[in-house]
This record gives sequence, structure tokens and C-alpha cells, in this order.
Amino acid sequence: MAHQAGGQRPAPRPVPETCETQAYLQDYAVLLDSLACPSVVVDHRWDVVMANGAFETLFRGVRRHATAMPGDNFLRFVLFHPDAGDVLGEHEQGWCLPMLAHLRAALETYGHDHELQAIRRDLAQDPLLEAAYRQGLPHWIRAVGESAARLDGAVRLLRHPDPRRGPTECRVVEETPHVLRDLGHRRLTLVLREGRRPAAPVRRARRPRGPGAHLTVVPAPEN
Repeated sequence: MAHQAGGQRPAPRPVPETCETQAYLQDYAVLLDSLACPSVVVDHRWDVVMANGAFETLFRGVRRHATAMPGDNFLRFVLFHPDAGDVLGEHEQGWCLPMLAHLRAALETYGHDHELQAIRRDLAQDPLLEAAYRQGLPHWIRAVGESAARLDGAVRLLRHPDPRRGPTECRVVEETPHVLRDLGHRRLTLVLREGRRPAAPVRRARRPRGPGAHLTVVPAPEN
């Protein structure tokens, strides 16, 4: 769908799922589940369309959350789940800020989408995340460049629940066939890298609370 002149694109309408499309998606789910690396298919809202067993295993230790489970909406998980930093290493710089950039881009493109608007409202309810979105994100992009927000090809830290892996690097690979792209979906695979980083503990930076709390990308106010 082409951009509307002088405005935003509406949320993409679902492509009619013919019997052929449904059969393709069923076969694609089988292909996805055959992969050893965590892999997930998401739509423009980051709602999870399908995920393989390796993806479910990666996040099996996270606690239940009403709105931010990784198998429901990956964007919400990264931003709002209190356990996200336990699995996603270097959470703020490596995951949270890039996903905030993706949220901003999605809102610019699909600004009338109700679910994206709901995510933005929830973001505004968290002072630290709101500061990261309004102040930290522009500051970070100016410092590291727009390319840092791209997921495809990025190397990120994970803490895998398998003790034989523990802290490890993964490369994010986006590979979306035409049928999924026509449906408005994208597929992301986390390719686990062997022996690329020593198995040192990945420190989880829990978001502090209180009047003096701030994210590292947001300069602390001067006294």
C-alpha cells in the first residue's frame, strides 16, 4: 500500500487468507519450528503471529504478565515486562532504545492504529520510559546514528535459560518471504553465536524508581 500524500498510512488491512495462504502458513509454522534458533513472526504492531519452540524456551522463565508476555507482543515485552532484562542482556542500550525507535517509526506510519496508540499511552504512564522516548531516544540516535536502531544484522546479548549457554551473543536476522510481507508480517531469528563472548554474568539494570531515578541515556538534571 502506497503512502498517502501528506499523511500517515492506515494500519494494513489483513490480506484475505485463502485456503492456499492458510496452507502456506501452516507449512511455514512447521518450517519455523524445525529451526534450532529462536525465531518469531510479528506484525506491524509487534503482535506475535507465530513463534517456534526455541523462542518459547528462551523466555520460559519469565513470570506471567497481564499485557507484556513475549509470546503475545514482543514490543510490549521489551518495554514493560519486569523480567525482560533477565533474558535480554544490556537491556536499555541493546533492546529498549532500538524498540522505542521502532515504536516511533510505527506511529509515524500507522498513527491511527489503536494498539500502537495504546502502547504509546502506556509508555506515557511510566516516567522513565517517557523520558527515554522523548529525551533519551533522540540523544542516543544523535550519538550512535540511525543505523543503531536497525535490528537486522545487529549483535545483541542474551541470557539463555540453558545453563550450558548462559550469557551469549546472538545476531538478529530479519528474513521475510513475500507471502508474509504481503500479510504485513516480518520474521526475526536470533542466531546464537558460539564462543563469541566470555560467559561473564550479564548484569541486569533494573529500572530504579524514585524522584532521582533516570536512565543512563537521559542526562541527570543539574543541581
